[in-house]
Amino acid sequence: MDFLEKARQYEDANRIPLDERPVFHMTPTVGWMNDPNGFSVYQGKVHLFYQYHPYSTAWGPMHWGHQVTEDMIHWQECKTALAPDKEYDKDGCFSGSALATEEGHVLIYTGVAKDEKGGKEMQNQCIAVGDGIDYKKAADNPVITGDMLPEGFSRADFRDPKVWKDGNTYNLVAGSRDENENGQIVLFSSADLYNWNYEAVLANSDGCIGSMWECPDFFEMDGQHVLICSPQDMKAREYEFHNGNNALYFLGNYDKDKKIFSKGKAISLDYGLDFYAPQTTCLPDGRRILIAWMHSWDSSFIPAGQKWQGMMTLPRELSIKNGRLIQVPVRELEQYHKNRVFYEGAVLEGEKCFDGISGRMIDFTVQIHSGEFQEFMIDVAKDEEYYTRILFHKDKSIIEIDRTYSGVIRDVACIRRARIRDFGDTIKLRFIMDRNSIELFVNDGEMVLSTVIYTPLTAQEILFTCDGSAVMDIEKYDIE
Repeated sequence: MDFLEKARQYEDANRIPLDERPVFHMTPTVGWMNDPNGFSVYQGKVHLFYQYHPYSTAWGPMHWGHQVTEDMIHWQECKTALAPDKEYDKDGCFSGSALATEEGHVLIYTGVAKDEKGGKEMQNQCIAVGDGIDYKKAADNPVITGDMLPEGFSRADFRDPKVWKDGNTYNLVAGSRDENENGQIVLFSSADLYNWNYEAVLANSDGCIGSMWECPDFFEMDGQHVLICSPQDMKAREYEFHNGNNALYFLGNYDKDKKIFSKGKAISLDYGLDFYAPQTTCLPDGRRILIAWMHSWDSSFIPAGQKWQGMMTLPRELSIKNGRLIQVPVRELEQYHKNRVFYEGAVLEGEKCFDGISGRMIDFTVQIHSGEFQEFMIDVAKDEEYYTRILFHKDKSIIEIDRTYSGVIRDVACIRRARIRDFGDTIKLRFIMDRNSIELFVNDGEMVLSTVIYTPLTAQEILFTCDGSAVMDIEKYDIE
């Protein structure tokens, strides 16, 4: 039996029931999931592949899992798309991207192979073409090798190709390291996807923004170019870059002829505890959509007996406002809103639970209009034992998320703080909660904090607390 068929049979035999997984966040059929791959539109459906090890809840030889959706809320599982079964990818089919072509649905991924004699690892870029279900690897793989890079660039760290078409030319960016072991993004071009030319270093870390730059994405939006990447080994800077392995973006201008990207400052994409390796796609209606792995390499834990590990964020619509990337939940979520509860001008003094404001699969927004207070707290997924706390320090302009009492039984990071930019007299907090996660969108997506929790589903309460008085609106929907 070949490796691909083995993986497909295993996932069919060990498929985890849907009632044991989140309701509207993508999770693996079984086993381990990490980076999103191949986020693309093909034959009228949104396809998402992902780094996948079906045989355990730990990272292992990387396959590509595959799911599709028509609304980005509910996902349909497909068969495993890629397995490490060729000499050039025998140690893993690492991350990559996809696009629709006349030839079919083309996947471009990193094939990893170690030299059996010296154990030296090589990473090269490979192609597979399919019909949206089954994919065949190209006969002349790999199509881009490390030998095509300038002298001194790493062969062992050269991965995660993101491809797009501009006119008659295919362009591709990939993560790499330079001769000084600093992270960078390299640019290639091709007329046919099979014959590639090295063009330039699109951007680099200058020795101060982490080491290896993983999972790059590069696109134009609202008259600017956006570079997204995930640098490893970063040091925190005040309230930025606390995850060690981070996800950030640069806004800037791109000279297409000279292949020069003039980037602005690095900004975190998400300020929560669990977010990495984002990838975007453009929908037929023009919306740019981002999705990411809602997990952290350094804070890995799951409850005993859980048969899956890793999930994706809710897809987010992107825009640019006042020099920042804005992220909001995809509007399709509103189709699943049920049982609206609304409080207008509610006054909070001390602590209070509001009738109808509770639950775990919910979309609820709190807008604080005014008040005399310094600290405002919301405890979600709460009962007598458990809660996750969101704390707003008004005078300090700080938002804090704390999952210490969410059911964590390992020594993992539990508290994360971020500074809110100019918010005036009001602050708006929108919570998207699923069985195992909280995504908090601050001030209509100017900031997002994504965090995994594994709190028992019986913890349903939401408690509001204020050290003075506050006037607020609350709107809540169940998601069904």
